[in-house]
Amino acid sequence: MKSEVISKLTDQAVDKKRSVVVSGHRTSVSLEPVFWEQLGVLAAKQRISVNELVTRIDQRKSGSLTSAIRVFVLKSVQQKLRTVRAVSDAGLPYPR
Repeated sequence: MKSEVISKLTDQAVDKKRSVVVSGHRTSVSLEPVFWEQLGVLAAKQRISVNELVTRIDQRKSGSLTSAIRVFVLKSVQQKLRTVRAVSDAGLPYPR
């Protein structure tokens, strides 16, 4: 069991390089699978493509695109967690 968990975490730590189109230009980005998965979820929630979401992130970044994507995903997850906690603290059911 413990070795399975470690193996899964190790697999998640390996960057996956993917091609994306940013403002009409093809480039590659290396991210861990968990970031690619969450980026896809966030794009779907906004009803836009991953390429469009990455373009929007790119337009607001100040450092590397890879770092900007990781920070964007992390902040999105943190915001959702704050929302869930606030709803829970208010004793309300969280809408799924």
